Amino acid sequence: MTTLSQNGSLAAGSLRSRRLPKALPPLLGVAALGVSAAGILGTGAGGWVLTVVVAALLFVVATLVVAWAVEGGRRARDRVATIAVYGAFILALIPLGSVVATLLAKGTGRIDAEFFYHSMNNITALDSGGGAYHAIIGTLEQVGIATVLAIPLGLAAAVYIVEYGRGRLTAAIRFFVDVMTGIPSIVAGLFVLAFWVLIVTPVFNHGRPGYSGFAAALALTVLMLPTIVRSAEEMLRLVPQALREGSYALGVPKWKTIMRVVLPTAAPGIVTGVMLAIARAAGETAPVLLVAGGTPAINFNPFSGNQESLSYFVYEQAGAASRYAPGRAWTAALTLIAIVAILTIAAKLLARRSTIGR
Repeated sequence: MTTLSQNGSLAAGSLRSRRLPKALPPLLGVAALGVSAAGILGTGAGGWVLTVVVAALLFVVATLVVAWAVEGGRRARDRVATIAVYGAFILALIPLGSVVATLLAKGTGRIDAEFFYHSMNNITALDSGGGAYHAIIGTLEQVGIATVLAIPLGLAAAVYIVEYGRGRLTAAIRFFVDVMTGIPSIVAGLFVLAFWVLIVTPVFNHGRPGYSGFAAALALTVLMLPTIVRSAEEMLRLVPQALREGSYALGVPKWKTIMRVVLPTAAPGIVTGVMLAIARAAGETAPVLLVAGGTPAINFNPFSGNQESLSYFVYEQAGAASRYAPGRAWTAALTLIAIVAILTIAAKLLARRSTIGR
């Protein structure tokens, strides 16, 4: 039973349980790191990696023991689970941070006007100049066309599955989406090569195969569709049924409910899925190699002639026999990541303008 002491404070039977001081976990972490450093670095048994691993284990054990003694078993297990979650998050950030740091360290060497405003036309292995202007144009056009083709098809398929789909057609769509999710990118390139480049384009090109940036965009569309369909389907299923029923109760037709209520509500998640698909498409090399061919010159026309992309440019420069090529490859990779990041941020900002989302 809860009792009050003479000064009015809660006694030992208080409803408020004991908690560890906020400063104690950091102190345990510092102590664990010190003990680990003294035992491993001091004796020469290993390096900093082993020291950090052993310190993390000591910190978890110490936290579990102290929390169990002070707060009880339930809170002790909760603290260990929290440490595990934060630890997994930090471990996931390590490779990402390493990639970003490497790109910033090696990719800033060729950030200049020539790199962004010149192509590799007439640039030999002995020339230090040249740029990726032609590859940037190719990437923007190919990914842009693929996005314009993939988004309406993907959203239409997802809306049909969630809102209208019944029976065999829905099962067939899901089956083909699952199959497309697992196909390698080179298979998509081979499909477009066999159908579009070698069969369709010769009809309009005097019997000659038509390699082009549009063909690469078709292959990227095949790769983007399953990601868009799956992500949009899951987001549409998360929209509360009460929103649909409320719209129907007001006499709003189903198609208008989908356009004005369901899609705006699911827009942030759909945008995330679309940007994941765009990021995958922008980094693909095999389809561009097979159906666009690549070229060192600038080609603004995606429907005629060979065309380059940033991913293919990185592939070419990474394998080129020139001491200037690696610098161009690293800067092109940094440029590609920057383009995807800018597009992602812009899409997220536009998605927040949704009336229902606000």
